[in-house]
Amino acid sequence: MGVSYQHAKAMVQLLGSGTSGSQIVEFAVTLPLLMVLAVGIFDFGNAYNLKQKVTHASREAARIGSSQSTLDLTTATPASILAIRDAVVKDLKNANLSDCGLGGTSPVAAGAATPWKWSFTTSCGSAGNLVLTIDRGKVITTAMFVNLTAIKVIGTSATLQYPYQWQFNRVIGVLIPGASYPGTSQISVTTYMANQS
Repeated sequence: MGVSYQHAKAMVQLLGSGTSGSQIVEFAVTLPLLMVLAVGIFDFGNAYNLKQKVTHASREAARIGSSQSTLDLTTATPASILAIRDAVVKDLKNANLSDCGLGGTSPVAAGAATPWKWSFTTSCGSAGNLVLTIDRGKVITTAMFVNLTAIKVIGTSATLQYPYQWQFNRVIGVLIPGASYPGTSQISVTTYMANQS
C-alpha cells in the first residue's frame, strides 16, 4: 500500500520535527518505489534470459529441420517433424525450462495451402500455451539473381512461443493502488535455415 502525502504529513506531526522522524517518513515513502524498481529489474532480467533460451531452442529446431530429409513430409505424422519436436524438448530441459508436456503432443498440419507446415500446442497452466510451429517449406527470396530472376531458397522455419509469467504485477499495486500489469506475455522467436536436402 502506497503512502500518500497526507499520511506522510501526519507521520511527521506524530514523530515530531526531529531528523529521526523525517528519516522514517522518507524511508516509508521511498520503500515502495525501491521495491517496485528492484522487482521490475529482476523480472525484466528473467524475461530477457528466457528469450535467450527460447532463441537457442528455436535455432536448434531450424538446424535439425534443415538437415532432415523431406521425403517423409507427405505422411500424416512425419518422423522428421517429431525429431525436431524432440530436439526442442531436450533443449528446453537442458536450459532448465519446463517443456509443458510438449514431448507427448502430436503435430497438427496447417493444411493444403502450406503442406509442409505443422504446429504443436500444449498448455503451461495459468501462464498460457507453449506453441512450436515448424514450416519445412518456407520459401525465402534472396538478393541474388540469375537471368534477371531472383533465386529462391526453400528452408525450415521454426517458431517457438513460450509463455512468461510476470512477477511485476504483484508489486505495482504497492506504488500505484489499483494499477495492474499484464500477467503473462508470449516470448516468440522465429529462426530460418536453408534445407540441405
